[in-house]
Amino acid sequence: MTCGFSVSQGAGCDCGRSGRAAPEAAKMGSEGIGKNSTLICVPLMADSVDQMLVDMNKAKSRGADLVEVRLDSLKRFNPSQDVETLVKRCRLPTLFTYRPNWEGGLYDGDENSRLDVLRLAMELGADYIDVELQVIHEFNSFIMQGKKPAKCKLIVSSHNYQNTPSVEDLGKLVARIQAAGADIVKIATTALDIADVARVFQITVHSQVPIIAMVMGERGLMSRILCPKFGGYLTFGSLESGTVSAPGQPTIEDLVNLYNFRQIGPDTKVFGIIGKPVSHSKAPMLYNEAFKQVGFNGVYLHLLVDDVANFLQTYSSTDFAGFSCTIPHKEAALKCCDEVDPIAKSIGAVNCIIRNSSDGKLFACNTDYVGAITAIEDALRGSHHVNGSTVSPLAGKLFVVIGAGGAGKALAYGAKEKGARVVIANCTYDRAKELADTVGGDALSLADLNSFHPENGMILANTTSIRMQPKVDETPVSKEALRSYSLVFDAVYIPQNY
Repeated sequence: MTCGFSVSQGAGCDCGRSGRAAPEAAKMGSEGIGKNSTLICVPLMADSVDQMLVDMNKAKSRGADLVEVRLDSLKRFNPSQDVETLVKRCRLPTLFTYRPNWEGGLYDGDENSRLDVLRLAMELGADYIDVELQVIHEFNSFIMQGKKPAKCKLIVSSHNYQNTPSVEDLGKLVARIQAAGADIVKIATTALDIADVARVFQITVHSQVPIIAMVMGERGLMSRILCPKFGGYLTFGSLESGTVSAPGQPTIEDLVNLYNFRQIGPDTKVFGIIGKPVSHSKAPMLYNEAFKQVGFNGVYLHLLVDDVANFLQTYSSTDFAGFSCTIPHKEAALKCCDEVDPIAKSIGAVNCIIRNSSDGKLFACNTDYVGAITAIEDALRGSHHVNGSTVSPLAGKLFVVIGAGGAGKALAYGAKEKGARVVIANCTYDRAKELADTVGGDALSLADLNSFHPENGMILANTTSIRMQPKVDETPVSKEALRSYSLVFDAVYIPQNY
């Protein structure tokens, strides 16, 4: 099987989705299910049966449609007794997985014993069981001796922890899984770049059988959130942050409440913040809540991007409608757009990209300087009680910008426009000098900044990655040097980049 699907051609098409999610799947599970039929499954990774029973109830209360019982996480396990207990006492449909260590799980015992436990779960009333493609023929020989219950759906899975293969190879893999007798196909790959996710979307949208398809890791996050858009059967959401069954898994709370997962469908427009790092950004909280309040059919995501040009070229569909742009892509993104606002051209960086819904062309602008300079002015006016003045409180102030990247350019431009005396400090002096010459200011090396205090009452604006993950406790200058400044502004919190 090969797929010629292009994200830019098919992101908004229906492509037979209704045939992939079994009708009964949309009906079972939590009462909170919305317009899409994609299920949310909570993996249970507890080390005791008692804790799993507690977690089952938590999963139901948080809106799960089913739970995945990870038998390989149990430290003490009596199959004949414990499987029956877990099936009978769960108030949600159950998916039983007994993952071996050779497929990323915790089980390292006898294979026949493992497969026999999965057969037992099926016979005792499990709604789904997950069996790895590598051993599906052995498992089929087990169940041929009995009769597979009609209620139980067989998920045949394949996990790739190294990379995401080509569309052609993924298509062949799906065909192998389907030929093995799977009721539901499951593939999980690893994202080396966010563009890898597009290949899994292509496979998902063309699948003729129910499919669970995801890309692991932070770069693959959107595969887990957007699966309803492309027709995925289910996604996984952990009970708590940090207790994941696979890399990059969001929590069920984030799926339901942050990303409005239940409302995502084929026509949902995709927005997000492009950056590296990007997980610190609060922009999804702001925009997704706004979308919900006004009833707009859109979702806003964290997008960990290494190469902004490749990202924009890969996700060229008009369904990928707009992006905020943060460190370190503000300058590179400008070169990727068809039209750039004159002010953004003057600054040399953009932080907002909008795709034209009719022709797909990209328009870019820069709102960093407006949000940041306004916030700084408001803080200064508040401290000096001069509200209502038409003169900017920045006029005549010595304004020190740390960093000569996109955000640094925006703040330097904005401060100069308001009449401030601008100084650029950067780890590379030549870059600081280049920006300083452009805006009509002075330059410093970052090493000289600690001893730079020509006057008191200066303004300091940090536009570097310091204060972002994982450098949240670091400061760009010493505490002693900060005494010369009346206000310190951290560009991590520029409004556009929440």
